[in-house]
Amino acid sequence: MIQNEREIRHELVLQAARRMMTAARTAPKGKGIDIIEIAMVTDGDILRLSDEMIRIAAETGFKFLLRDAENIKSADAVVIIGTSQKIQGLNCAHCGFDTCVEKPDLVPCAINSVDLGIAIGSACATAADLRVDTRVMFSAGLAAQRLGLLGDCKCVMAIPVSASSKNPFFDRKPKEEPKIMSLIISEKRCLCCLRNIRKTGKLLRLNRMTLKRLKLSKR
Repeated sequence: MIQNEREIRHELVLQAARRMMTAARTAPKGKGIDIIEIAMVTDGDILRLSDEMIRIAAETGFKFLLRDAENIKSADAVVIIGTSQKIQGLNCAHCGFDTCVEKPDLVPCAINSVDLGIAIGSACATAADLRVDTRVMFSAGLAAQRLGLLGDCKCVMAIPVSASSKNPFFDRKPKEEPKIMSLIISEKRCLCCLRNIRKTGKLLRLNRMTLKRLKLSKR
């Protein structure tokens, strides 16, 4: 039997993504409490994730979401890792509040966030060992969170996974603005420059007047 790498590449990437999920699961957790959720997004659900990122970009005006929405289409799989919120009762003040009781519900427990970071690091280290291309994305994670792909997780990050001759998740070109938008932005910049020049001119005149007064007062 002969197997061409090009023909089995997709399945190899899926296998790598599954091993990344295992690495995230076995990563150390604060107090040994595991509230990490992990899933793998593939095929049509990647397009669904991309569409949600475009919707968020329209709502927020964050253009990098448009770039990332196009970018994740190059992935064979997207590993999503999130954490639900659980107060650890350590009163460590890492969240900015002296005690866990004082912490508002909307403020995440710092230990939960640290656990998420360790899990992501472990998953990415496994990807590096397996020589597959990845990048941690807040944007795709936010879209996954809004779609509820990890249930009630309050903080979700995404890791697109690919295997190609060059990592498609780096050296990316930003999504180009329509020409009319570029003209509007350029016009605004010119107006700002004119205002700054006028302000500078006024300051120079004021400084000259002040110097003249000082000279007169010395006489």
